[in-house]
Order: sequence, then structure tokens, then C-alpha cells
Amino acid sequence: MTSEAPRVGSWADAARLSVGTLTVLPAGVPGRVDRVVGGRAMVLAPAVGVLVGGIAAGVVALAQVVQPEAELLAAVLGVLVVAGLSGGLHLDGLADFADALGSRRDRETMLRIMKQSDIGPFGVLAILAVLLLDVAALTACLDAGFGWQAVAIATTASRLTLPWSCRTSIRAARPDGLGSFVAATVHPLAAALTTTAVLAATLALVWLTHNAVAVLIGAATAVLLAVATSLLTSRRAVRALGGTTGDVLGATVELALPMALLALALAM
Repeated sequence: MTSEAPRVGSWADAARLSVGTLTVLPAGVPGRVDRVVGGRAMVLAPAVGVLVGGIAAGVVALAQVVQPEAELLAAVLGVLVVAGLSGGLHLDGLADFADALGSRRDRETMLRIMKQSDIGPFGVLAILAVLLLDVAALTACLDAGFGWQAVAIATTASRLTLPWSCRTSIRAARPDGLGSFVAATVHPLAAALTTTAVLAATLALVWLTHNAVAVLIGAATAVLLAVATSLLTSRRAVRALGGTTGDVLGATVELALPMALLALALAM
């Protein structure tokens, strides 16, 4: 009994930490915060994606009910809800990572650029690019009658990048910040099991609401592309920075979101 209670408690703390870190939603203060809890919080990140994506899906569905012909408006609202509920944290990380890579400087200089509060031209371009792709791809999904499902699936898949980006083979690029707290905390098997769960839930949602083979393939591709985005971005971060940071984690989420939406849009 005494050994089980801390285990259950740590998962509850991990849930609070995951929601509190990845969203602006109230989650309460975790009673315990350490690297074990941090790793479990990253494993739970796709569940937070379900929460954020579910709210965004509700907004998209409501917009479609109110104004069925305004697909672009519904897409913009959906993308803004996802960004807003995330507190703009991931977009900020994307901008910082883009500015660092765009500078083409040495490791220490890039890490210093990422810690600065301002956003440079590469950061602005990166944010504009992903938001435009998000809106365009989601609009295409809405045109095909697969709008709220697309935003829910893509948002969840994009948060699936976090357990993969924090797997045990990737160390932190610096000794401070979020990256140092969650880097190298997730066993690849845990990331694989989480991916299996997300893939199964995604295919079930498509089967229940759309039931088309092409869309099923597109949905599976969306999830797998999110994982591939994580692997490739992590590899680039390790080569450029020597490891991962909180900004890299946020950037990976933002890069995976349009990839997932594009996969769904092209499958329609």
C-alpha cells in the first residue's frame, strides 16, 4: 500500500505538471516535482493534446453550425484556440529555435540567441509559415467535411512529439531551463506505447465519424509524421546545440501540427 500510493501520486502530479506547463488552463500545484514526474508529464502530453484539441474542435464545430459556409473563419478560430490555450509557448520556442539556426553561429552563440526575449526575422518567418500552413490545411479539411476531427487529431499528434523528444538518448543542451528538467526522462518503449495508444484512438475516431479508407490512411500518416518530425528535429538540435531545450520542444510541437494537418488535408 505504501509503495503504490507514491506511484499513483506521482502520476497525478505529472498530470498537473503537464497541463500547467503545456496550457494556460488551471491545473493545481503538483505536490512533487522531479525528473520522474517531468518524464511522466511528457508521456501524458498527448492527453493534454486531446484536451486542447477537443476544445478547439468544439469551437470549429460551433463556427460551422453558426456559419456553415465560412470554412476559413472556422479554421482561423480553431488555430487561434490551439495557440491561445498553449499560451503561445510553443510558437515562442519555434521562433527562438529558428533564429538560432538561422544565425548559423557556434553552439554557445545559438544558445544565447535562444535565451533572448526578442524575435528576429527567422523567428517571424517561422511563425508566419506554420500558422499559414495550419489555417490552409485545416480549411481544406473543413471543405471536405472533416474539420473538427482534423484539429483534434493534429493537436494530439503534435503533442506526441514531446515523449519522443525527451527520450533517454537525448540529453539537455544546457543545465538549466525546462529542457534540463525533462530531457532524457522517457524510455523509448514508453514513447512507443503512447504512440500506439494515440494511433488507435485516432483510427477509432476516423472510423466512427468518417469511415473512409483514404482518411484512415491520412490519419495514420498524420500521427507517424508527428513522430518523424520529433526524430528529425531532435537530431538537428543535437547536432547544432548538443542536446534539447524547452524552445526545441516547443518548436517540435509547432512543426508537427502543420505536418499532421497537411497529411489529413491531402488525404481528403
